Amino acid sequence: MNPSILVVDDDPVVRELVGSYLQGRGFKVDMLEHGLALQRKLQDDRPALIVLDIMMPQLDGISALRALRVAGDDIPVILLTARADPIDRVIGLELGADDYLGKPFEPSELVARIRTVLRRRGAIAPSAPEQRAPYRFGRFEVNFPARELRREGERIALRSSEFAMLKIFVTHAMTVLTRAQLLEKLHGHSDMHRNRSLDVSIWRLRRLIEVDPSEPRYVQTVWGRGYVFVPDGEIGAAERAAPPA
Repeated sequence: MNPSILVVDDDPVVRELVGSYLQGRGFKVDMLEHGLALQRKLQDDRPALIVLDIMMPQLDGISALRALRVAGDDIPVILLTARADPIDRVIGLELGADDYLGKPFEPSELVARIRTVLRRRGAIAPSAPEQRAPYRFGRFEVNFPARELRREGERIALRSSEFAMLKIFVTHAMTVLTRAQLLEKLHGHSDMHRNRSLDVSIWRLRRLIEVDPSEPRYVQTVWGRGYVFVPDGEIGAAERAAPPA
């Protein structure tokens, strides 16, 4: 089945260009001219990915993305931005955008970005808002519907990849996860070329939740095996969680 892409842009020229190009590359395409009807649209039809322009009247792309993530919707989003100032890109990524592309752009590059995001998501259909009770560990609370992490009530900005990593760990607390298993759960397949990106993701997550990332208490390393999430932060719990070799 051809992936369905929703293009949200107030510029009819961009919509026509992008829509025609994507259709020519085998995608199904639907379009909106503003973000006001986005959430209502998703209740009736859920595409594989949204291409969302930032600079739109009435409701800009950043606000539309924020509304999606606050509602707990993890549908993949690629932002289009015409601004030279990188602040919108930074905010977009912190709110959970999967990628961004500056205008003007080559349609072929957008197609490449779309395919990369879909591969990274494992071509799994995006889920609707997840109804799940908050998960607490130490001073932290994970809010799954809002895709938020809070420390003593204060919201901590998370990239989409960091939230995905944290969600995997808390879902499999006190279970040793190998690098191959983490890659499989994150990307839909085990790809050895992603080893470095896995290291970076774990390092970033530790920076957010550990008092001392060099001596982690929550995301502990099991040498030669992988990693284990320890909810109470007990030192040495990794060795007890690891099964005999």
